[in-house]
Amino acid sequence: MFKIIIIEDDKEIREELKILLQNSGYEIKTISEFENVDEKVLKEEAHLVLLDINLPNKNGYEICSKIRTKSKIPIIFVTSRNNSMDELKGIMLGGDDYIEKPYNVPILLARIQNLLNRTYTNENKKSKIEYKNISLDILKSIVNYNGKKIELTKTELKTLHYFFTNTDKIIPRADIINFLWDNGVYADDNSLSVIVTRLREKLKELGIENLIETKRGQGYKI
Repeated sequence: MFKIIIIEDDKEIREELKILLQNSGYEIKTISEFENVDEKVLKEEAHLVLLDINLPNKNGYEICSKIRTKSKIPIIFVTSRNNSMDELKGIMLGGDDYIEKPYNVPILLARIQNLLNRTYTNENKKSKIEYKNISLDILKSIVNYNGKKIELTKTELKTLHYFFTNTDKIIPRADIINFLWDNGVYADDNSLSVIVTRLREKLKELGIENLIETKRGQGYKI
């Protein structure tokens, strides 16, 4: 699952982009405090950055330049500046694309997907993760086991992927919640339990039982 970072000071636009991209199957992190942004981007190990130019006491061009000295992560400027010289400057400083606000949603999504596909060709080909002969196809959101397969919802996919990348240890519930719902903003305290229950039911249909263990008072373990 691709992770995208949104660097945008307008809260309404930031939340709109976040919801749009989450609904399109991406993992989203947002940055709303603009000190040491390049370090925050590197720490997240994301796949792509959406970057505004006009930021409080900061300039998107400067942030792009700093990121470029340390990383080749794709950067798309999403900005209200519509001057051709602004676009040229953004590209010259290392930006990969430039989209003007108000953006056309289908075009924005297409450009994001095309840039990710071009940049992570090998990752797209290796879009499966396996554990104990259970294969998780990330792009298709499908679990395969002994010739059987079942489709997962977006949240089920994220949950199982998180388990598969954190094997042989107890994972605290709080860690999973923060991963799924961005710093613990979620529907209610039972949401994670419901997702794990549904995952167990789907895995049972494939003949997989007791994969996800509940560690009372601690979390889960596979």
